[in-house]
Amino acid sequence: MSQQYRSEALEDKLRMLSTVVDGVKATVIVNIDGLLVAAYPPGDEENPHENPTSSPQVAAMSATLIGLAERTLKRLAQGELERLLMEGEDGVMVVYPAGRASLAVLVDKHARIAKVLFAAKKAASEITEILGA
Repeated sequence: MSQQYRSEALEDKLRMLSTVVDGVKATVIVNIDGLLVAAYPPGDEENPHENPTSSPQVAAMSATLIGLAERTLKRLAQGELERLLMEGEDGVMVVYPAGRASLAVLVDKHARIAKVLFAAKKAASEITEILGA
């Protein structure tokens, strides 16, 4: 049996989530410092609009949003953050804590959100295990 590197395992999880769940446009794993860990589809420096979530700016913003959400929930005594969901005119972004990182999923507006949330929560749990957090 061959050993799989952690980075390959993370990329496989993102690829699986993006290809199996209808409506998932892009996925990204961001560490708590706001640095990009993995993205699917991978970023393309020549065409940054191919996967907007793979940009360093989006990674930093996602980490900031998670930090603000966690502090807000703590201040309001609402427990630990389970997920952050942002809905816009053209789509949805959902972010799940994943140990020392976060999983952000960009979703089409017309996707079946319950299926996406279920799959993303499961993927975040698996990512937590891969990262050993």
